[in-house]
Amino acid sequence: MARILVIEDDPDIASVLMRGLGAAGHTVDWAETTEAATQHIAAAPCDAAIIDMMLGADSGADLLADLRAQGHRMPAIMLSALARVEDRAEGLEAGAQDYVVKPFQLSELLARLEVQLRRTAPRVVPVVLGGLTYDPATRTALGADRNVVMTEREGDLLVYLMKRSGTVLTRGEIFDAIWAPQGGSDNVVDVYLGYLRRKLAGFQPYGLILRTVRGRGFMLVVEDTE
Repeated sequence: MARILVIEDDPDIASVLMRGLGAAGHTVDWAETTEAATQHIAAAPCDAAIIDMMLGADSGADLLADLRAQGHRMPAIMLSALARVEDRAEGLEAGAQDYVVKPFQLSELLARLEVQLRRTAPRVVPVVLGGLTYDPATRTALGADRNVVMTEREGDLLVYLMKRSGTVLTRGEIFDAIWAPQGGSDNVVDVYLGYLRRKLAGFQPYGLILRTVRGRGFMLVVEDTE
């Protein structure tokens, strides 16, 4: 998920935002002042920022305008207790993509954030091998006159195999590439290969073969490859 910087001088509101964003799967950092925010972004750029309009004696709009002038283009959502049209205009003119009035519903803020993250996400290019096309954006395998939806890990494994077609991949290599950060046993590789075989009818309808190379590992190849 995304790394979000919360720029908020009220610790209670910051705590609510950090818990909610964290529960949604994001990594969250907090800056209480404009100076801290500027230093944080210079050291560790974020994917999006949520900025309070009034940061003590400082202005969140001025902070954002300065960040934009420095070339930072992450999506920004302005938070404010000020609901006048003039206040909204000030935040948007400073470079905010959205303006949310306090008090706010966390669910609405999360939804607005997701919209901005999707708009700035890099385009994901489908992966093609033989008669199989996999679209990571929708986690859908296309071909053989049918569409098959994958789980996140199934999709990750399928892309890994497709991008390394014709290469024998050991169980350990596959595990390290996809599951190692979560820990566990490399037996999970066999389980998920089984899931792919069942979901994709053994790969044959797509003109592919998933070979088990005894004592070495696994290899996905186009069917007429020897």
